[in-house]
Amino acid sequence: MKFKFLFLLLISSSFAGKLYASNLQQTPDTLLATMLKPFGRSVLNKEKKLELISSAVHFGFKFNGESFKILATLNNKNEHNYLQYEIDGKYQTRIRVDGNNQKPILIEANGKGEHTVWIYKATEAHTGPILIQSIVANKIAAIEVPKAPLIEFIGNSITCGAASDASDFPCGTGSYHDQHNAYMAYGPRVARQIKANYILSSVSGIGIYRTWNMDGPSMPQVYEREDFQNNTVDKWDFKQYDPEIVSIALGTNDMSNGDGKTERKPFEPDVFINEYVKFIKLIKSKYPKAKIALLSSPMIHGAQKNLLEKSLLTIKAKVDSMYANDKKVSVFFFPEMQPHGCSGHPDVADHLILAKQLYPFFSKMIKNK
Repeated sequence: MKFKFLFLLLISSSFAGKLYASNLQQTPDTLLATMLKPFGRSVLNKEKKLELISSAVHFGFKFNGESFKILATLNNKNEHNYLQYEIDGKYQTRIRVDGNNQKPILIEANGKGEHTVWIYKATEAHTGPILIQSIVANKIAAIEVPKAPLIEFIGNSITCGAASDASDFPCGTGSYHDQHNAYMAYGPRVARQIKANYILSSVSGIGIYRTWNMDGPSMPQVYEREDFQNNTVDKWDFKQYDPEIVSIALGTNDMSNGDGKTERKPFEPDVFINEYVKFIKLIKSKYPKAKIALLSSPMIHGAQKNLLEKSLLTIKAKVDSMYANDKKVSVFFFPEMQPHGCSGHPDVADHLILAKQLYPFFSKMIKNK
């Protein structure tokens, strides 16, 4: 009887040990912000939270299970912002982040097993940073963006993917950034198509020497600032990335007639050209080996379209002459488009058209090393 009791005790202990081990395997792991490997403009602040700054800045991780929780906050409790994500290579949706909500956001993975997730900031830098504190899931581990040629897309609201997605808020309702969708903007779409990495350096309403309704600040004035704000002290560390191509799509706002309230001088081509050349010199000081691409605007038509294209060709000639030993500047002119997004912007479907138009252009630039 003692032997049988001891045998049953051993079996019971063994079973309990396996059950305990199983429970340990199912215990969620925590991926802290310090462990993430973001791509794009971001900073780790004093509280060890990852501040996602620029449009489409992203990070990835793998986990095992059916769901994960992400703890994301904002600096302002009265504001809201948006993340968006893909699981196992498929885009899902946008996620609203409310400043007054301190609870983790639960996201379902639509199935068991191992999953790969990429989280993106859907909005631009001027909407404020989204702070990532931690992510909780089973067997979670951060992953890096795979090595590939890098394209930096510099631009305005079009490059941001602003006013492109009215799926949650119809045009004319909500806040300006309620219709942002950086993931679906032309830059990320064409980069994914040609298997390149990308970063977006874009600000709504901005131009080369003035904004859509004011004299400034312009892109050259804010480009070196960490968050593209003119009054920011912190400078961006350009040594973090080494783009093979820097794409610049500016001019729409320089040529704008303004808001009808603030006094607006006529567009000055000479000022535009001179400031654009200075800006390219600044970029070349940051990325000496990068190839430069100048894009026109799909939102400008008629005589303005011709003037912008003529100005870009002049800029190309000046830069090619100044940097005779460098790769020649490439220029792409968008066909005219009648956009379907909010306030005259391209919508998500329009951005796909723009990406398809750009695909051969950037494919050729990537191949011609």
